[in-house]
Amino acid sequence: MNRLSKKIVIATSISNIFYRKGLQINPLSPNFISSIRRFNMKTDQEWRAILSPEQFRVLRQLGTEAPFTGEYVSTPAQEGFYECVGCSQPLYKADTKFPAHCGWPAFYEAIPGALKVIEDRLLGMVRTEMRCSKCDGHLGHIFKGEGYNNPTDERHCVNSVCIKLNK
Repeated sequence: MNRLSKKIVIATSISNIFYRKGLQINPLSPNFISSIRRFNMKTDQEWRAILSPEQFRVLRQLGTEAPFTGEYVSTPAQEGFYECVGCSQPLYKADTKFPAHCGWPAFYEAIPGALKVIEDRLLGMVRTEMRCSKCDGHLGHIFKGEGYNNPTDERHCVNSVCIKLNK
């Protein structure tokens, strides 16, 4: 059962409880259900229709692009912001990008609320994975305390294929 189905079952159950107790709650209408459908509830087929194969592999299957191959690896900080390719949510102000020489674009600070962070133990070590808070797309990892000369001493190591510059 997917997340939307679980939410519908829970909401319907709650409305039935209130109905039996004599309280007025309207059942969920199909229009309401479709309006609460979120980006991260798209099927793989729907994601494949809007993403390139490489974007799908990285953003939806937790992949990593090869180092030093991405479009934004060596571009300098600019005006504007970088947004998620999956849902167009703004993720980083362009002026927070810095040259980390690590093989992927690096930023020191995300736009507040743009990221969801998750403990990642997939490779036998503890890392901090970052995902888009809107579509739940995998973006990369956050590394702290590496001694970079930036305001946060963080390196948000982002796959270029997951972002686009909006000027």
